[in-house]
Order: sequence, then C-alpha cells, then structure tokens
Amino acid sequence: MSIYGFIGCGNMGGALANAASKKLGGGELLLANKTHAKAEKLAANIGGEAVTNAVIAKQADYIWLGVKPQMMADMLADIAPILAERTDRFVLVSMAAGLTIARIREMAGGVYPVIRIMPNTPAAIGQGMILYTSDGVTEEELAAYLDVMSAAGRFDQLPEHLIDAGSAVSGCGPAFVYPFIEALADGGVLCGLPRAKAQEYAAQTLIGAAMLVLESGQHPGALKDAVCSPGGSTIAGVRKLEEGGFRATAMNAVIAACEKTKDLGKN
Repeated sequence: MSIYGFIGCGNMGGALANAASKKLGGGELLLANKTHAKAEKLAANIGGEAVTNAVIAKQADYIWLGVKPQMMADMLADIAPILAERTDRFVLVSMAAGLTIARIREMAGGVYPVIRIMPNTPAAIGQGMILYTSDGVTEEELAAYLDVMSAAGRFDQLPEHLIDAGSAVSGCGPAFVYPFIEALADGGVLCGLPRAKAQEYAAQTLIGAAMLVLESGQHPGALKDAVCSPGGSTIAGVRKLEEGGFRATAMNAVIAACEKTKDLGKN
C-alpha cells in the first residue's frame, strides 16, 4: 500500500486524513502540521504518525498539500529541495482554492504528477462533494487515490477550467445552505415550534429534498411544482421567496465566490 502524507491538519485536511485512515494502516498515514501538537492529536484519534513536512516530502507516495493558498508558496519552497532529490515517483495533491496545477508545479519546482481536488466540509461525515482534476497521473494512481479517499463522499472529475466554478457551488455551498436551514428553523420558531424541533425538521427536509434530486434525476423545478398545489400554502411561500429575490441572490452568491476564487489564484 502507498504512503499518504498530509501536510496541514486543519478542519478540511483533518477530515480527509480521517477518511483516508479508514483504508490505511498506521504506517501508511503520515501527518504534519505547523503546530505539531495538532498533528499528534489527530494521529492519536485516527492512527498514523505525526511527523514533519520534510519527512512527508521524502517518504510519501501521495503528498497532500493541505495549506491555504496564501501559504502554499512558502511551504513548497521549504520542501522543494527534498522533492528534487527524490528518484522515486510521487503525486502531489492540492486543495488550494484558485491555484492551478501549473502554479503548484511552479511553486514545487518540478513537473510532478498532480491531483487537484476541491472538497467541502460534509466530507467530515462521509457526505462530501469532492471535485477533482489531474495531470501526469496514471489511471492506476488515480484509481488508487479515489479508492483510499472514498470514505470522504462523492467524487466527480472536472476539467480544470471548471474547477473554480464547481467549487463555488459545492465548496462554498454549505455556507450558503446553513443560513437557509437557520432561516427555515427561525420561521418555524416564529410559528410556535420549539427550536430543537424546528432545526431538526429544517435540516432533515434539506437532506431529503437533496436526495430526491439526486436519486430521481428530475429537475428541481419539476419537484418544486409537485409540492405546490393550486391555491395552496406552499405556492404562497414560494411567492414570498421570489419576492425576496431568493434565486437571484443565491446565484449572485455563487458568482461572487467563483470570482473571489479566481482572484486568490492570481496572488
């Protein structure tokens, strides 16, 4: 089995390392973080070994670059000499928003195989939507990577020029959905429901509605129409959403996130 090394054990990096641990033994999982104690704590929880960035750069077959875009250049500059000395094959894996494969290679100092992924926070419970693209990676390497990471959720391959747009929907999307869940619950509370019940009903409703879209293959508009009886309460509520510019606001949120992601890649 290949060795997977995770540089960066924050919320997202830790969640994906945890997913990988489901299929990896302790000796196949290396963890590093700027605050070493954080890597040690994660290793104690999921297995694996807390090490340094240099150890991962030297030993790992898949080197996870789980740092923020603005930190990537300095981190890769530190390990670039170690990567350059290696004579065996390895794959770099990046989730840095806005940083293209070409830019990662430039920072790393070599034309290395790269998998670029854009995950989202539900990966922490195995329900992530993870977009990916790659270059210089063999079919076998990619298949092995996807198999090890399968516990994180659903993976989908995209051409790199669409990754930023996809990330604006799935990567940023949870932060757009949570206020909607909160607003639904607030409405329920205003109508007399206890807070805990209102939140449960709102969250489960979104889960069920989302699963119906995925499993039925029907257009969301058609599914909405099926709930809206003529002259009924649901269509009255939909009218209020439309009066508030609900769909346009959601679209603008995605557009703003996509534009910001592209800006991050320019810095």
